[in-house]
Amino acid sequence: MRLNDKLYDVLKWIALICIPALATFYVACAGVWGWPFADEIAKTANALCVLLGALLGISTAQYYKESR
Repeated sequence: MRLNDKLYDVLKWIALICIPALATFYVACAGVWGWPFADEIAKTANALCVLLGALLGISTAQYYKESR
């Protein structure tokens, strides 16, 4: 599995910045405003980041394998 550069960059931005920022925002606001499922949302966001990181790692390994 090899991703094109644009898709790789977008997925990396989503996994490293977007999802963690949104999850942190929700968990922080849930404590203040009483929003439900803060723990479940934080765990789901972390699991999604790990999944995306693994897929990006596979793509990176494939890229370097083909480059050599």
